[in-house]
Amino acid sequence: MDFTRRDVMAGAGATAAAAGLPGGAAAQSKSGVLRVVPHANLQILDPIFTTIYITRNHGYMVYDTLFALDANLQPRPQMVDTWEVSPDRLTWTFRLRDGLAWHDGAPVKAEDCVASLIRWSRRDPMGQRLFAVVDRLEPMDDKTFRMTLKQPYGIVLESIGKISSNVPFMMPKRVAETPADQQIQDTTGSGPFIFKRDEWRPGNRAVWVKNPNYKPRLEAPSSAAGGKIPKVDRVEWYTMDANTAMSALIAGEIDYWEQVTPDLVPVVKQAPGVKVENLDPIGSMGWGRFNHLVAPSNNPLVRRAAMKAVNQEDYLRTAIGDPELWKVCRSIFPTGTPLHNEAGVDMITQNLAEARTLLQQSGYKGEEFAILQPTDHPVLNPFTLVTAEALRKVGFNVKLVAMDWSTLGQRRTSREPVSNGGWNMFHTWWIGGDVINPLTGVGFAAVGERGWPGWHEDARTEELRAEFAAASTPDEAKKVASAFQHRTYEIGSYINLGQFFVPVGYRENVRGMIPSPVQFFWNMEVA
Repeated sequence: MDFTRRDVMAGAGATAAAAGLPGGAAAQSKSGVLRVVPHANLQILDPIFTTIYITRNHGYMVYDTLFALDANLQPRPQMVDTWEVSPDRLTWTFRLRDGLAWHDGAPVKAEDCVASLIRWSRRDPMGQRLFAVVDRLEPMDDKTFRMTLKQPYGIVLESIGKISSNVPFMMPKRVAETPADQQIQDTTGSGPFIFKRDEWRPGNRAVWVKNPNYKPRLEAPSSAAGGKIPKVDRVEWYTMDANTAMSALIAGEIDYWEQVTPDLVPVVKQAPGVKVENLDPIGSMGWGRFNHLVAPSNNPLVRRAAMKAVNQEDYLRTAIGDPELWKVCRSIFPTGTPLHNEAGVDMITQNLAEARTLLQQSGYKGEEFAILQPTDHPVLNPFTLVTAEALRKVGFNVKLVAMDWSTLGQRRTSREPVSNGGWNMFHTWWIGGDVINPLTGVGFAAVGERGWPGWHEDARTEELRAEFAAASTPDEAKKVASAFQHRTYEIGSYINLGQFFVPVGYRENVRGMIPSPVQFFWNMEVA
């Protein structure tokens, strides 16, 4: 490419200054307070309404789950104590463990869990797939609820224990009855921390305090499963740009930086008293998501032209840099996971002549192709600029629409045409655990306007997802996954930007980090 990662980030300004920390630049972290720079500004508080990871991370602070995935991506009970499955595998009965309470002191009841699962199922494609075979879901008493299926379904626990967006977090019934297309206003949960809404300053700071009444499980922590022990009194998130975050970490003004930007890793590694570590064994998969409802990206030939115009290595070298932190991965499933395959990769191999031909065949007349640009994001902003340059070379009339990442999270829900503030593409990524099979990926579902932003709709894709859910052997599942991948590329669902790893940075006195695809703050402490 004609520019480097440092070039594209040179003009990015701070979204908050170190002076936002209590006591200004001289402030030092104290035991009992964990000061964190997260990967984005927390602006949306409802983890069912949005799939944005910063909101998911907030969700894990304040809510709990019925089941959770361990380090081997296997579901283990969390809020559930015991469960039974009938011999015909149609009736699943769950009993909650003792001592579960909401932050306001009220006991967690089965009716709360039923209402929470129903709301989750209306937003999450994996939940939609499960509830397509649910006949009844009902509380039996205060601590017991029952799920009755129309037919056996092999991944019940994997569905209600999924690790990432949308996570089926449990909420009080009064909150869970909020329509799924409206954001909740009440953040009462039953998790290890309590959100301090009165201290929330979007764009600057978010604060959680220890839930003194939380009763963790007795098992050792393993990814999202096991004992969630809140070991600090307060967790404080401060929003700031990468250079400010680096300086604050090195100076001891913060304790933990959730995502050290790739170009700053060498500097942070050499700083005294600081460590850099990759806690995610699978990594993440970058996506360039098309809007399938709005012209000109609603034309499959236009999408295919864009896919042929780009080169995955350009994204990874520009946005990530260090070859040790990225892998070319032409499969939609991460390298190193069971369903990784090569089906359909010829459709995403860069060929500029073919891209121009496809664009001409599409009938494209030079209409604006609007790409949302998160200027404050150290990985997604370079991704965006790489796409813009590549598409312009083959004849796209690209319009970059600049905003911060949190604003993008709201803007991408718009289904208006480009002329009325709409969009054709945005860039994001999924953690590897979100895209290990056709059902876990929220963006994989092709259910149109009921789905994730981009809203692609394709009957064959949905048939293949159903076939995957019904697969009886690993070999059968792999065969379906290959066909699913081919179809995903054939309809131009999104641009695959490759696989990469973003390490964390922390002061040497921070303890208790848990290796996982998701960042958790329980069990962490400041010595």
